[in-house]
Amino acid sequence: MLKVQEIRELIKLVDESSISDFSYEANGTKVSMKKENGEVVQVAAPQVAPAVETKPEPQAEAKPVETKQEEVQPKEEPKEEATAGTVDYDHEIVSPMVGTFYESPSPEDDPYVQVGDNVDASTVVCIVEAMKLFNEIEAETKGEIVEMLVDNGELVEYGQPLFRVKKK
Repeated sequence: MLKVQEIRELIKLVDESSISDFSYEANGTKVSMKKENGEVVQVAAPQVAPAVETKPEPQAEAKPVETKQEEVQPKEEPKEEATAGTVDYDHEIVSPMVGTFYESPSPEDDPYVQVGDNVDASTVVCIVEAMKLFNEIEAETKGEIVEMLVDNGELVEYGQPLFRVKKK
């Protein structure tokens, strides 16, 4: 069962992010959150009981990010597994941290890379924002981008694959 502190953390992170729906399920507990009209509505209940809706309490607390890291990972795995066999690749560029994925330096600019682009080890492929710091992620290999695994503005986890590269 999730602790109240963990649920509050999830609410705050979902509220501050650009995602509109979030679901997490583990150990007989299911948590679903959906943004409606700018505010987060949170539903948490055991799987056998009906869902209970509550609104977040407006409290500002210092919270560690690690709790969120472990809880979001199950959400991302099905997408990765569904696309694993469709593209020929030799290397995956993974996120070195938890944060928000951005494909370009600003919303008006073109993406750093697109499917079909050639990269070398020092080519910047995206930005991951963590705690208001924008970290440029480099390809670390020479090859061609064959697949983008995340969408612009999506939350990413430590070690989550972002791109697939066919080495040259």
